[in-house]
Amino acid sequence: MDRLTRGLAAGAAGTTALNFVTYLDMALRGRPASTTPEQSVERLADVAGVDLGEGEEAENRKAGLGPILGFGTGLGAGLLFGLAAGPRRVPRPVGAVALTVLAMLGSSAPMTLLGLTDPREWTASDWAADVIPHLAYGAVAAGVYDALR
Repeated sequence: MDRLTRGLAAGAAGTTALNFVTYLDMALRGRPASTTPEQSVERLADVAGVDLGEGEEAENRKAGLGPILGFGTGLGAGLLFGLAAGPRRVPRPVGAVALTVLAMLGSSAPMTLLGLTDPREWTASDWAADVIPHLAYGAVAAGVYDALR
């Protein structure tokens, strides 16, 4: 299996882990889902001049496209890792950290650039809600990437 395919598979597995940990956190703490994915869709549609429709139709499109952005981030981080790793074996802990950072940057940087969030203003709870699922992403993605070598 080539490194790009391994990266995509690792990204998919990592995204599943991230989603699981996020939903578990929501269930345990009784917190609502983040609205930033839908806000990102809305802002990107505005910038691109794309009409999402009106009312419920627009809300449904944002609800569908928001998670797709997350899948794209997770798959993209895995793909970038596969490209960067090249033919050499990356130690699993190094891979886990690299994949965690790639996924966090891939999700937070665009939302920051769009003016939807500012990590400098996050509370400790906000950071935990972001870092912990991304650590799960990185650990699982690195393990899968390594196992598929």
